Amino acid sequence: MEARRESGAERLEGLWAGEFGVEYSGRNAEAGARRRSFWRRVIVGTEASRVLEVGCNTGPNLRWLAELVEPSGVYGVDVNEGALEHVRRSLPGVTAVNASARRLPFPDRSFDLVFTTGVLIHIPPDVLPLAMGEIVRCSHRFVLCGEYYAEEPTEVPYRGARGALFKRDYGALYEELFPELELVEQGVLGRDEGWDDVTWWLFRRQ
Repeated sequence: MEARRESGAERLEGLWAGEFGVEYSGRNAEAGARRRSFWRRVIVGTEASRVLEVGCNTGPNLRWLAELVEPSGVYGVDVNEGALEHVRRSLPGVTAVNASARRLPFPDRSFDLVFTTGVLIHIPPDVLPLAMGEIVRCSHRFVLCGEYYAEEPTEVPYRGARGALFKRDYGALYEELFPELELVEQGVLGRDEGWDDVTWWLFRRQ
C-alpha cells in the first residue's frame, strides 16, 4: 500500500520536475506582480522572520517576502530545479532547496510561518495528509494555505494530466487532522490581486 501511494506521488512530482513544470513556470512568470499587499499583511500580522514556502516555483511570493523580512530568513522548496535556479539568481540570500513536500529537509519547528499557495491542489489525496503533516511539523507558529476550494473533494481536469488537480476544503482538513491548529483568519484572493481566485486560511499553532 505504501509503495503504491508513493508511486502516485512520485509520478506527479516527476511531472512537475520536468517539462510540464517548466511550461507552468513560463505561463505564470508574472503571477506575483500584485501580491505585495497580501504578504505585507501576513508578515505584519504574524511578525514572522523565518518563512518557508513549500512549492515556491520561480519565487513569485518569495520576491515580496525577501523585501519584508531578511532574505536569509526566507526559504523555498520545489521539485523543479530550473525554477529553483531562477530563485537563486533573482533573489540573493534566499535559500532554495530541491525537495518534496512529503519529506521536508528541516528540523521540527524551524520556521515562524510555513505556507503553500496552489500546491496542495496538486498533491494526490492519499498522500495529502503526509505533506500537510510535514508542513505543520516544520512550523512552530503559523501555517497558511491558499488553494482552490470546493465543499467536497473534486478532481479537476488539468492540461491532459490525470490525477493532477483537486479542489476541496483544505482549511477544514487542516483542522480535522491537526487539532493543535487554531484558525486565525481566512478569505478569498481574486485575480485583481494577482491570484487565481483562491481561498486562504491562516492557522496558529496552540
